Amino acid sequence: MQANTLLNERRLADAWEELHTQAHNGNPLQPDSNRLAFADPEFLFRRETRGIRFQLEMLKPDLEQSAQGIENTVVVYGSARFVSHEEATQKMAEAEASGDAQRIALAQRALRNAVYYEQARTFARLVAEHSQHQPPEDRIYVCTGGGPGIMEAANRGAYDAGQPTIGLNIVLPHEQRGNPYITPSLSFKFHYFALRKMHFMIRAKALVAFPGGFGTLDELFEVLTLVQTRKAKPLPIVLFGKAFWSRFLNFDVLVEEGTIAPEDLGLFHLTDDPQDAWATIQQFYAL
Repeated sequence: MQANTLLNERRLADAWEELHTQAHNGNPLQPDSNRLAFADPEFLFRRETRGIRFQLEMLKPDLEQSAQGIENTVVVYGSARFVSHEEATQKMAEAEASGDAQRIALAQRALRNAVYYEQARTFARLVAEHSQHQPPEDRIYVCTGGGPGIMEAANRGAYDAGQPTIGLNIVLPHEQRGNPYITPSLSFKFHYFALRKMHFMIRAKALVAFPGGFGTLDELFEVLTLVQTRKAKPLPIVLFGKAFWSRFLNFDVLVEEGTIAPEDLGLFHLTDDPQDAWATIQQFYAL
């Protein structure tokens, strides 16, 4: 009986995937009133059923993580464009061999920013190594946006230590895929940024933000706002890369202009050291 149930579920999943692929390849789905409502992609993709899709994106990752004992996470944000030192070194060698000045300049930048990749990997490994010695209910797992760059580095650091690691990926126009260091059963895909950000916060015990672009800033400032307005409980917020953050944004100006209170500067901690970042989290929770 169980085998038949699993077979039927697999057939349903395969049929859904086929219909979904056809729709995204320019072959619109044709309405069919005889389809079961929950097995009807054309119906579930309607504007009126958006609330149902919200609920599903909220429920699936929550149930799966709970089933696997994931209750506490450290969320790591950062640029998807930074590469490892090995990859940056290879790019530098190729650029120098080409003699192209612009290519060499880009390779030099990649090599400079590779330090953040290595720091994210080291930080995540420290978190994972700590959790190895904790009872299951007290373990802290590394969670990222699931993509390349800093996200890959953090997942990789936890993977290096042999710990499960979570990726909350999102469907983007350039078809971003989950990096290879995410635990397969903990690799989730989202359509809605809002639901994805909510899942970042549900289990987060700390947030570590490395230099990044619009996505990183969006996620960082939403968390800062939630904590500042007490919509979310206080938690360590660590900004990695003192030179980057001080050059990009002068937080003191916000105080001088009265747009934030002086004590709001205490909502985050600036560092360049993976061990210091982890120590900040440990001190907050007396680990």
